Amino acid sequence: MTSVIERLQGDAPAFSIEFFPPRDEADEAVLWKAVRELEPLDPAYMSITYGAGGSSRDGTIRSIARVATETTLCPMAHLTAVNHSVSELRNVIGWYAAVGVRNILAVRGDPPGDVYGDWVPHPQGLKYAEELVELVRSLGDFCVGVSAFPYGHPRSPDLETDTKYLVRKFRAGADFAIAQLFFEAEDFLRLRDRVAAAGCDAPVLPGIMPLTTLRTLRTTIRLAGVPAPQRLLDRLEPLADDPKAFRAAGIDVVTDLCEKLIAEGVPDLHFYTFNRSKATREVVGRLGLVPARA
Repeated sequence: MTSVIERLQGDAPAFSIEFFPPRDEADEAVLWKAVRELEPLDPAYMSITYGAGGSSRDGTIRSIARVATETTLCPMAHLTAVNHSVSELRNVIGWYAAVGVRNILAVRGDPPGDVYGDWVPHPQGLKYAEELVELVRSLGDFCVGVSAFPYGHPRSPDLETDTKYLVRKFRAGADFAIAQLFFEAEDFLRLRDRVAAAGCDAPVLPGIMPLTTLRTLRTTIRLAGVPAPQRLLDRLEPLADDPKAFRAAGIDVVTDLCEKLIAEGVPDLHFYTFNRSKATREVVGRLGLVPARA
């Protein structure tokens, strides 16, 4: 099975896609419709997010197994340390290996129910993402990714400290990082520069969400953890009552952001799809990232 790093070795920029696990049969049908519509575009890799425990976790394992065995896509499974003992984490990693998944995004995860609440590790679990990276690498020939934060992790006191912890994850064995959402290309590029200045040359990839609705704009603001630039709000908020115009302007904004990132040599654009394909297909088509045969 090909690794994410191997898929990013080409000269041309690439894109990747992220889904969340289905909750029921209807969700699963929606997910697989999007997967099949994006598969011919040959994304560098695809990932499925992870919920610690219950149907979400099981949905991730089941769905990523289908991707590995029934598609031509390069699969990456998410894994979080939340609510898991080390033995449970070993079991999940073993399941991933058994179905042929070689790529894992290792993140500590947020406290259940409140992303800004106190994080309490499992009594037999892990405390930091770097420990999860070490565990995954100790259990097989995995390519491991981690999360990065353009504006700093909510619990980091400053960007210098945040960069130090990101570099520690690379030193623990992470091969690449995917950045959380951001608004300006410069915000991501400054993160990349901080990592390079710390003496680390591992690739950092931008996370992108197409702004198709007011809801996706608000989700981006929440996940970024900082206010949106006023010029972005001035462009999109007046269109809140015109969904078609809002979507058109939002796609323009995201395409322009991606063009700036590609011009700066970013090797991959990681799209959060909301288990839909249309907006991602539209943006990557505009960017010229779609194979001629697709």
